[in-house]
Order: sequence, then structure tokens, then C-alpha cells
Amino acid sequence: MKFDTTTVRLVIAIAEEGSISRAADRLELAVAAASKRVTDLEAQLGVKLFKRQPHGVRLTEPGAKLLSHIRQIDNLTKRLHGDALAVRHGRDGRVIIGAPKSVIIPFLAHDIAAILRKFPGIALQIVEENSRIVQQLLRDRVIDIGIYEKTSGFIDLPRFEYRQDHLVLVYSLRHFDLPKEGLGLEQMIELPMISLGRGSAILASLQRAHQSRGRVFRNDFTVSGFDTMLALVRQGIGVGLMPPAIFQSFHPEPDLAHIALAGDWHQRSYMLSVVDGQAQAQTLHNVVGELLGSA
Repeated sequence: MKFDTTTVRLVIAIAEEGSISRAADRLELAVAAASKRVTDLEAQLGVKLFKRQPHGVRLTEPGAKLLSHIRQIDNLTKRLHGDALAVRHGRDGRVIIGAPKSVIIPFLAHDIAAILRKFPGIALQIVEENSRIVQQLLRDRVIDIGIYEKTSGFIDLPRFEYRQDHLVLVYSLRHFDLPKEGLGLEQMIELPMISLGRGSAILASLQRAHQSRGRVFRNDFTVSGFDTMLALVRQGIGVGLMPPAIFQSFHPEPDLAHIALAGDWHQRSYMLSVVDGQAQAQTLHNVVGELLGSA
């Protein structure tokens, strides 16, 4: 059985207008061409859809039953057209974003919410990994968008500036007596430090900071997340480094504090890179545009 969308819309228009000529006018068809379309469709179906009358037409009993199916075809066609437009214009599809927690909590979560409000048809999946693994996932095309700390960048892809941030030192007031106005690098490297593990940008920053003073970072206490770091800090085992927004997200008790660090070694720049080929191109373009325009 073959019939096109024009014929579908014509049958619905005839049923609503009660007239082939008025339906033809509505669809901007010649009356003879409209009449032939109905006759051809009736021949394919093997039933009469309309009964001709002196002043128009009316649905036959079989025609009334089949009209509901024809309306379903029309609705599906419109949905297909609408969905195709949404995909073509980047309002639909799935995009996977990889980023470390230090990006997701202060920046990316807010940006994702804004994107979903603007493009509710787009599905966004978040992969939380450290900066080095995010780049590996980009290289292997597991994710579409990767956000990572600039100094840990190794992947050969175009990079766009996403956000700026910095680290603060977090410690227990019950166990450490530190100056409130800030802490110099020389003072910091004398403290027992709890760090994130291999591949993290914070670990790399600590290693560079120690090297700049001719020291080797011992890395006695390594953890996999900021929550574990804070648990050890709380017990006075050591001090830690994290972005201030991460620290505040844990709603720290009064015994926990953070102080600023002197110099610029603790400043952080987050970069954004994209790989093409997996996500729908226009959808990916829209998401990247919103992320880069949200700063």
C-alpha cells in the first residue's frame, strides 16, 4: 500500500470540511487532482471512504473506522518531521561530558541545568574522573566533551578556556595553629599533606610546588576523593588542598577551616576539548556553545 502525506492530510481535510473542493482549496490542490487521490486510495484500500452527495461528501461507515488510523499516520508524520527538525537543529540527542569533581560542583552542574532548561530534548550524561583520565576518555572517544585542568593537558586537541579557580588549604583548628591571613609555600611544604591520588591535577600541583623549592613531595597520605581527604583532615592527620567551593559543599563544621595560599602556583585553569563523530554534530555544537558562553 502506497500513499503519501498529502493524501493523508487531504482525507482528514475532506472529513472535516465535508467537501472535496473545500479540502482541495485548503491544501492548495486542484479539485480534479484531489478527487483522483481519494479514488486511488479507495482502490488501494478496497473500500469507499466517502459517499458523494449533492452538496458534498460524508464519511462511510468503513471510512469513519479507518479515519482514526489515518489521523494516527498524520500524527506520526508530524512527530517524525518535528523530531527530524529537532535533531537537525541540535535540540535533541545525547552528549557525554567528562570532568573532575572540582569542575562539576562549582561550575558544570549549574551549566548543565541551564542547558537542559534551554534544550529539554538533549540528554546529557556526566562521567566524573580526574583530569588525566578525562583526556584518555576523549582520546578513546568514550566521551564527547572533556573538561580538565590546563597544566595536566597532554591530548592533542583544540582547547578552549572554560573556567578559572584556585586551591585553598583546609585544616582542623583543633590540630593546627595556622596564620589566618594566608600561608606561604615554604610554610605549606612543611605540613603533613593529604593529597588526591595519581592522575589528579592537585597532586601534580603539589609535586611542582615542592620541586620549585628543591624538595620531593613524599605523598604519605593519598586518597581517591575530597570526602576522604576531609575525613583525614578532621582527625588532624594532615592538611589538604581543594577548591573553596568543594570545601563549602561539605558544609564543614566550625572546627574545620580554610586559608588562602600565597603566590600563584595554586591557580587553576580548566580547559574544554571536543571530539566529533559520536554525538549529533549540531547538538554537540549547541552544548559546547552554551558551556563556553556561560562563563
